[in-house]
Amino acid sequence: MKGFVDESLRALLRAPLSASRAGSRTDMVVWIDTAFNGGLAIPRKQVSELGLVKESSAEAILADGRSVELETFACFVDWFGDCYETQAAASEGEYPLLGTMFLDGRRLDINYAAKTVELT
Repeated sequence: MKGFVDESLRALLRAPLSASRAGSRTDMVVWIDTAFNGGLAIPRKQVSELGLVKESSAEAILADGRSVELETFACFVDWFGDCYETQAAASEGEYPLLGTMFLDGRRLDINYAAKTVELT
């Protein structure tokens, strides 16, 4: 899977997402966040646009140490040839985040000089 480094030095990939296993996919550009040990955090506006269905809520510890309650939504992701069902946390952030749960067992190469990202 190939991605890119943008002008703000964010490592980005395209992840095809849907609200259902058989639903049409929307390519979402996600920011790889190696400090986030979850799967996906999606801004509320995009949660609504995708039509994701609320499942539950979960407690999360933010980078600044604060504990917050986040709503979680059912989400389907095409990931290395498989359809993966996961829960996406609704965030107040500006960008969708891809956490280390999706990086586990993979190799991530980010070349800032060439502005390339490769996940294998």
